[in-house]
Amino acid sequence: MNIHGSLPRRDFLAGGGVLYGLLLAGGPLSLLAPGRVWALEMKVLTPPQGAKLLSVARTIAPHDGLEDAAYALVVKAVDEACAGDAALRETIHSGLELLAVDFAARSEAQRVEALRSVEHTDFFRQARARTLGNLYTSALAYAHFGYEGEAFSKGGYLSRGFNDLKWLPEVPLEDSGPLVTQTTA
Repeated sequence: MNIHGSLPRRDFLAGGGVLYGLLLAGGPLSLLAPGRVWALEMKVLTPPQGAKLLSVARTIAPHDGLEDAAYALVVKAVDEACAGDAALRETIHSGLELLAVDFAARSEAQRVEALRSVEHTDFFRQARARTLGNLYTSALAYAHFGYEGEAFSKGGYLSRGFNDLKWLPEVPLEDSGPLVTQTTA
């Protein structure tokens, strides 16, 4: 970074780039975001590599309604990790090279088959671990899945949110069991 806070031209040309996309209007993530456009500056990965890695993450953890912006957080985490770890950078770069140039444009079945062919590699192990570790701990995924976070600091699940799942049918009162409250002695 230079004194103005921007990436120097030489570093930009040497590697990295920007990955960008749009949020769907009316989607749960669009309610959290200040605008419909998102962009991700990458230090190590090029835009084609970032797009390919985003597709890898989407194929490993497929959720049809989840926006690409949530998967872009995986790309950002991998890019940042690669910037500080030359061995990881080589693993990710060589692994992405194993996949077809048009991997991101292929059908889901073709992407799954391509990943099956590399699932024994260090690249796949890293991609899977980093996808699961970063995707499912992001506020964007929490918003999509309706997870409101831990409840202890807000009074616990019995008092807040235990029975607010809209996708489950109501359980008849006689089948739900007794409500046990804790008493202090």
